[in-house]
Amino acid sequence: MSITRIGTERRRMSKIVIHNGTVYLCGQVAEDANADITEQTRTMLAKVDGLLQQAGSDRRHILSATVYIRDMKDFAQMNQVWDDWVIEGFSPARACVEARLARPELLVEVSVIAAVKA
Repeated sequence: MSITRIGTERRRMSKIVIHNGTVYLCGQVAEDANADITEQTRTMLAKVDGLLQQAGSDRRHILSATVYIRDMKDFAQMNQVWDDWVIEGFSPARACVEARLARPELLVEVSVIAAVKA
């Protein structure tokens, strides 16, 4: 059973780890941390799309997602973007928790586990 690690530029983490047909993404945040919750969520999910493609997967193969949100007051706006992004009939198991993120300007982060496309 081999383990493939992609994006290991930072010693502390890999962007992608693939093992036994399962893709694990490191936490993804927005491109622009100064944007509002809607834009942060949109660009964060675009990064997830790119990493999944790089790993041989896509949105249809997401198994689980954990969303970390700085303030639950932004929950509905984040969910609007999320709901537009998730493909109907392919919703992953998901948890959403309020959390203090690495930088105070970050409003949302997501960690994703997916299957490799067959």
